[in-house]
Amino acid sequence: MTGGGLCRLLLAALCLWLVLASAGTPANAAEAPDAFDVIWAEAELEPDGQPALQRRVQLPFRWDHEFPGRGGKATYRIELPASAVPVGQSAALLLSGAGNQVAISFNDALVASYGTLGAPNYDASKSNLLVPVPTVLHQQGQPQLLVVRTTIQRQRGAGLASVHYGPETSLAAVYRARQNWRNTSAIVYAVSLLLMGGIAGGLWLRQRDALYGCFALAALSGVARNLDRVWPDVAIPWPLWGAIVAVCYACHIGLIARFVLLVLERNPPWLVRSIYTALALSVTLACASFAFAQPLLWTGGLVILQLTSIICLPYVVYGALVDRRRIAGVLMAAGTLAILAGAHDLLLVRMGLFGGAYYTLTAHAMFFFVMILAGLVVERYSRTVADYRALNANLAARVAEREDQLRSAFDTMRQQQQEQAVLLERQRIMREIHDGVGSQLVGLLNVVTQARPDRSVIEEHVKLALDEMRMAVDSLQPTHDDLATVLATLRYRLQPRLDAAGIELVWDVEVIPQLEPFAAQAALQLQRILLEAFTNVLKHAGATRIVMHASWHGEETPSLVRIMLTDNGRGLPSAPASGGRTGHGIANMRARAQSIGARLQIETVDPAAGGTRMQLDWPCSPA
Repeated sequence: MTGGGLCRLLLAALCLWLVLASAGTPANAAEAPDAFDVIWAEAELEPDGQPALQRRVQLPFRWDHEFPGRGGKATYRIELPASAVPVGQSAALLLSGAGNQVAISFNDALVASYGTLGAPNYDASKSNLLVPVPTVLHQQGQPQLLVVRTTIQRQRGAGLASVHYGPETSLAAVYRARQNWRNTSAIVYAVSLLLMGGIAGGLWLRQRDALYGCFALAALSGVARNLDRVWPDVAIPWPLWGAIVAVCYACHIGLIARFVLLVLERNPPWLVRSIYTALALSVTLACASFAFAQPLLWTGGLVILQLTSIICLPYVVYGALVDRRRIAGVLMAAGTLAILAGAHDLLLVRMGLFGGAYYTLTAHAMFFFVMILAGLVVERYSRTVADYRALNANLAARVAEREDQLRSAFDTMRQQQQEQAVLLERQRIMREIHDGVGSQLVGLLNVVTQARPDRSVIEEHVKLALDEMRMAVDSLQPTHDDLATVLATLRYRLQPRLDAAGIELVWDVEVIPQLEPFAAQAALQLQRILLEAFTNVLKHAGATRIVMHASWHGEETPSLVRIMLTDNGRGLPSAPASGGRTGHGIANMRARAQSIGARLQIETVDPAAGGTRMQLDWPCSPA
């Protein structure tokens, strides 16, 4: 919420406060111009522990001012003029307050009773009393006798307020207006305090903010005082209920003062300690006052609370006028109203100074702080939303910036990886040429430099060097992780040599799924193993038939490709390949198989009939 919003909220709350405060004042004669206003009454007063006395009293009459800390009985006799109500109209009585239990008689006939005389569970002084008077009870041409009998409990603020006698229709309108405003305002305040106290308590549970916790306690404490104004028959006995209401009122006032400092974020330790000390002292005085029937003790507690509020006001004024904080200006207005209302209730209502007063104003002024908390919650929520939006925008910008950085770093890394891959591939090709073609050329050179070189040996070395060259070239071609393509390429290279040697090749390659990516080095090692096997058959086996079988075994653990090369030649010259001397060729084949994680087995098919079988199990996973 902006500063303008808070100012509008302040204006609306101020208008509401003025309306409710004006509604809380007693109606004057102008509200019912045709009614008779009673000013004097003949009273028979019987205070507890003191002798009874009879005297004329002026209305409104406050029992607690005359007999502080004492209960008792009172009977008021009032003569009403015969001409107050025109002949033929219904008459009524309107009492602004009488208490605590009341019985009303008109011309010696009981016309109304509120509670049972002497039973403290009812308090009639909390509301206006409209008493219709039956027409048959009127004495034509003679004064009417009104008798009001009351019983009073100590420290309950009883007595007899203003009394009006006149036409029922006129007084009923005044009664409805008074009751609506008096009861409605108290109920609205109680519900508002309960609602905002619950919201503040929930916020405190979630955020552990002392501001919300303090207001929650203050608001919930204020509910009891407002309910007491409209609840005539409280189940809790008196004076225990009076002590509870007084303690709640003290907590309400003291915690509101603490709430103001928390809103301003000005918490001088001495002032905070003073507030809590004053609150504890006021609660103690309230309990002692009702326990020992000493009203002055509770009056002292109210004076302490009033002084504490006044001490806090300069901090609010400083924040409004010096720091130029809008919320401080709102609190200054609310605090000033609360202090003035508190002074009115303390000096005029409770002490009866300056002519006295019957209605309190503090409840109206304290409602202003409910509006302030509502504004604070809205303001904090709006600020939180704005902060989250700014944070999201900032995070989005930072994420975009980091994405650009990562994209640039990824491009650089990818370029470096490509360069490294090219370099590694060059090194691999150089190594393959050196180890493969180079070794064959060295062997060829050794043969050529002999005195009488063997032509067949030279031819064999040339063919092997050519095969090595072809496999090195084939390894540069993309295999797309397709083993069948690798095997087909090898068959294409070897088929002419097998045809020239008169060897039949049976090619049995089953469907093999696409495998996980394997490097060109693995494909080249596999080709060299098979090339060595075919070369051994061509040179040593004397075979006429070779069966090439490749299959996929996905059900095994781990899954593998099995390649078997079987010939019908003379077989191995010695024991199976797992033992004995097998030469460098088979040893190289085993080393190459081990380098790609495969297992190689070479054995004679049938010792009598001959034939050799090479089995290569290569563990791999499907893509």
